[in-house]
Amino acid sequence: MDDEQAFLATYDASRYPRPSVAVDVVLLTVADDTLKTLLVRRTSHPQQGLWALPGTFLKFDESPDEAAARALSAKAGIDNVFTEQLYTFGAPGRDPRIRVLSISYYALVEPTPLEAVAATGGDRDRVLAALVIGANGHVHSVQARDGAGQPLLLAFDHAQILAVAVDRIRGKLGYAPIGFELLPETFSLAALRRVHEAILGRPLNKDSFRRTVLDRGLVEATGQFETGLGHRPPELYRFAPGNTAGRRP
Repeated sequence: MDDEQAFLATYDASRYPRPSVAVDVVLLTVADDTLKTLLVRRTSHPQQGLWALPGTFLKFDESPDEAAARALSAKAGIDNVFTEQLYTFGAPGRDPRIRVLSISYYALVEPTPLEAVAATGGDRDRVLAALVIGANGHVHSVQARDGAGQPLLLAFDHAQILAVAVDRIRGKLGYAPIGFELLPETFSLAALRRVHEAILGRPLNKDSFRRTVLDRGLVEATGQFETGLGHRPPELYRFAPGNTAGRRP
């Protein structure tokens, strides 16, 4: 123990270069049957004026999870959102300033709070951008577009981070009830199907989807029906107990 204390007392951390560590968060939602993400405009160099994911540099006295929560609160005005770590991006030169690693996260959020946050930016500081998947659904060519359909120039490697996030939630659709974060407490099966279609970037067979969801026991009927939609309103469902692990606090 004394040897270790002596070693630590004389240890020279400057012998090894230390990269900076950033945390970036992909906020995903489905609005107007389209997969969207919240982007913030960079107000300073480098890459001033380009659009970026909400992010920040990691402080020495906080965990990456805490930094992600801080970034969402400060940059996006969003609190109490369930986030999950996505991937670490560390290609040399990804940031022109210094060597920067990015621990990325993603979160699934209902559209209402993100639409409200984007509206406060007046399309100048924040935007809820539509994600356009490339040909044949290849996520490596995800593109963000504004409300007028114009492509948005993304900072650093944030287009790649977006692509990995979309790929991750696509993969989870097969075994996890992704929709519980993107829908209200009760919803129609049609609304749930549209969420899946937006994430996958392709239409799904209505009858097959309904059968799969019900057979897997992902949802349960509420006995209620959607109002104001004509003489045959759709039945409303909720996610079955046990299928909401990780739901936002």
